[in-house]
Amino acid sequence: MNVQQAVQMNENPRFVSTLTRNTLALILAGGRGTRLKNLTDWRAKPAVPFGGKFRIIDFTLSNCVNSGVRRIGVVTQYKAQSLIRHIQRGWSFLDGRFKEFIELLPAQQRTDEETWYRGTADAVFQNLDIIRTHNPGYVLVLGGDHIYKMDYGQILAEHVEKQADLTIACLEVPLEDASAFGVMAVDDNGRIVSFTEKPAHPAPIPGKPGHALISMGIYVFNAKFLYEQLILDHDMDQSSHDFGKDVIPRLVASNIQVYAHRFQNSCVNMASGIPYWRDVGTVDAYWEANIDLTTVTPNLNLYDEDWPIWTYQEQLPPAKFVFDDNDRRGQALDSMVSGGCIISGATIRRSLLFSDVQVCSYSTVEDSVILPNVYIGQHTHLRRVIVEKECDIPEDLEVGFDPEEDKKHFYVTDNGITLITPEMLRQRVHYTR
Repeated sequence: MNVQQAVQMNENPRFVSTLTRNTLALILAGGRGTRLKNLTDWRAKPAVPFGGKFRIIDFTLSNCVNSGVRRIGVVTQYKAQSLIRHIQRGWSFLDGRFKEFIELLPAQQRTDEETWYRGTADAVFQNLDIIRTHNPGYVLVLGGDHIYKMDYGQILAEHVEKQADLTIACLEVPLEDASAFGVMAVDDNGRIVSFTEKPAHPAPIPGKPGHALISMGIYVFNAKFLYEQLILDHDMDQSSHDFGKDVIPRLVASNIQVYAHRFQNSCVNMASGIPYWRDVGTVDAYWEANIDLTTVTPNLNLYDEDWPIWTYQEQLPPAKFVFDDNDRRGQALDSMVSGGCIISGATIRRSLLFSDVQVCSYSTVEDSVILPNVYIGQHTHLRRVIVEKECDIPEDLEVGFDPEEDKKHFYVTDNGITLITPEMLRQRVHYTR
């Protein structure tokens, strides 16, 4: 039975099998994510909060667990303490007695060169001894900084069916967005015939001039083949030791069996048949993806019991809304409000509030993303803002109404989204004095 036949026999196929159990997942979670500006001053991008109660990496980890891939290594480097603490608290439920685990793999200078991770391929190479001890048949290399729901069993089954050496998950995107990714071309059988990392002028899909086919940074390798290629790449002085820049273009050019897997064949909960995958790598993209969750029918389904997103669950009281006077009504409209929040005579519209947020009387919060443990004083008005955790917003502050004034104290994107952090607030107090 091939993959397509299995899909036709079962509306919700799940490839939890010896195939997924024989796979080791490596999540590359060491990147800083500089385009997120101050949101990554003290944490790696995969540790950035998302969706009211999650971290970005929770989506990749949940995809692994839900797919039956339960041998997982998380490769860390840049300011990893927040990420490490989150995984220790929220992801310790896998049972090593059943050969299920999540291992943290920080940069340890394990090779003779005594270097930190120099690229994505080098990050895997430096952990080859650990990978080999687990003796997997397949290695699933993943990024830890994207928002999506995917059954990895599907791509693994397709990889085996096509007898591929390497399979890369791919997605169609507008041509103007493709320069940020690896762009590929495929033949009629799905074999990749060209691959260019972050081209200045991406090639469109034949017959679709406005779109390009990009790599999602999701790779399935036959384990022994991966070992050989990483050792080969390590010995190349001219290599930057990166999968997208070096390893994959070389493999595609050398007639190796490299195939593309269409994300729509493994995406879970597609809204209107459109696969959901977001690179929330900029402040604008991060704000937009969070705010989309407050709409009546968001593109990302967080309420699916068959494919839950797992995370560290704080023990918090329910959200509370108090006061019901005409000028002092605690209410939230078209919004998501997490546990531990107190909306005290304030109005929340089209906004997403993480845990332990307190909004005081006569204040309004509109079209905004408020991270955990934020206090918002009375008579405050916030519009189209992202407020970093631990902020203490003073009374009478107005942000989001005068971009030029906001730029004096905060970071404002070209699209008018304002980012507020505790450090910016402290500098503002010093400035106004």
